[in-house]
Amino acid sequence: MPNSTVKMKCRCPWLDKSKADYVEYHDKEWGVPVRDDQTMFEFLTLESAQAGLSWYTVLKKRENYRRLFANFDVKAVAKFDDDKIEELLLDAGIIRNRLKVKAAVNNAKLFLEIQQEFGSFCSYIWAYVDNKPIINNLDKLADYPATSEISDKLSKDLKNRGFKFVGSTIIYAHMQACGMVNDHSNDCYRKQQIINAY
Repeated sequence: MPNSTVKMKCRCPWLDKSKADYVEYHDKEWGVPVRDDQTMFEFLTLESAQAGLSWYTVLKKRENYRRLFANFDVKAVAKFDDDKIEELLLDAGIIRNRLKVKAAVNNAKLFLEIQQEFGSFCSYIWAYVDNKPIINNLDKLADYPATSEISDKLSKDLKNRGFKFVGSTIIYAHMQACGMVNDHSNDCYRKQQIINAY
């Protein structure tokens, strides 16, 4: 259909289309399968920071997180000591919650342990969905789940390993962001594009 590009692109019902940076995140990143550990660590750190807040609050601070968290180099973050944590807490560019900042360092150390055990964190986490994205059937906002059986299991295992701020809701949001589940709505133009790309 030659004039399909003229029509407004249909996007997910949760998206605030008045925020250009949010739209860009939805269009370029959300739901795209992540297969590299650095990006996986970035999303996990940002999702954990989000706990109790909106994702957009964290998204706006993402560049500051990159600057302060060694561009999400997991080995570097794992070495952050108490002095470094205090320094981070002085920077208004991130969410200055002591428990969350300490959790990011704690989780980095445990992330490295999983890499050692499984070869990569992606190998570990993608095994929960048999290495292929789950495609959900979502039409309206009310159809969106907050958790799933898989996010419950994954959350439980991460907690058992000592990870912090990894409740099932956070983990489900992480799975959505990293494309382990494709939760683009059925009428969202990105849904089929992402399916076609893998």
